[in-house]
Amino acid sequence: MTGDDMSMVEGIEARGMKHCETTALGVLLRHEGIDLSEPMLFGLGSGLSFIYWDGKSMGFSFLGGRVRPFELTRNVAARLGLELRIAETTSQRKAWQNVVSEIDAGRPVGLQLDSYHLDYFAPKVHFGGHVVAMYGYDDRHAYLVDTDEAGGAVRTGLDGLAAARAERGPMTARNRSFTIAAPGPVSVSRDQLIAAIRNCANDFLAAPIANLGHRGIAKAAREVRGWLRRTDKPHEDLRQAAMLMEQGGTGGALFRNLYREFLGECARSIDDEGLRTGHALYAEAAALWTQTATLIAKAGETLDAAYLDQAGDVLEDLSRVEAEAMRALSACG
Repeated sequence: MTGDDMSMVEGIEARGMKHCETTALGVLLRHEGIDLSEPMLFGLGSGLSFIYWDGKSMGFSFLGGRVRPFELTRNVAARLGLELRIAETTSQRKAWQNVVSEIDAGRPVGLQLDSYHLDYFAPKVHFGGHVVAMYGYDDRHAYLVDTDEAGGAVRTGLDGLAAARAERGPMTARNRSFTIAAPGPVSVSRDQLIAAIRNCANDFLAAPIANLGHRGIAKAAREVRGWLRRTDKPHEDLRQAAMLMEQGGTGGALFRNLYREFLGECARSIDDEGLRTGHALYAEAAALWTQTATLIAKAGETLDAAYLDQAGDVLEDLSRVEAEAMRALSACG
């Protein structure tokens, strides 16, 4: 690439949102004339979930509040009848060509990568499920849209971008890039909303292993009480766990704020008792998740296990509240 090489997709609205995948998805959809709120994108993608993840190779326990990376994007595209084109390769040269060919043709591209290698991203921790939208490049930089917290419209060095895309490890993809095309006008129907809500609820309630869904929250309630013994860096690990729940691209309350807002949007156009019940219960759940994060942060600051016992009690309540909410939502429509 020469110093004169530069390519930018015209008309990109670099609107950062709260969560990385919905931010990137929003950029790609708006370019196709589809402008939906972030909670609507998250809910249409049946994005809410829960996982308690721990293992001998992990530095510390992980609480996740959404479905696997990229599943949300697949769900939205399928639900709205959009053409989702995905490219993956082990070749960095081919990976770059996959991206620049789309940008040169006037289409923004979604990328799944490890945020650790991005110049602008802090803190420097490995997360292979990060998603950004790329809309331009020159001889030194790629021009991206990331979350508001990460800076919105940002740029990063091409070497770092290549390393981020090629990284291997948990939740990574093989240089995955993707584009979205709408075959015609798109509107969101009542049936599509009900299907998204019910699918999310059924998956949550019927999770196949005990560290997922409401059973996973109950497991977290038991495990969190021993977190001071889980780590030799309690100040760092507990405060980071709490930060990730509230500020790690979740929109607060481990994605429950986003889902509460989605259900509220649906309830304004759909008159259904199960939907209203689920909405009210997720408003309660969101407040409880923020309370949980606050207690975990206090435990990290004070090393007082009583805060973790309190967090465990709140998580027990959350397991019941979310199970009740999802049972109501699974019957809506």
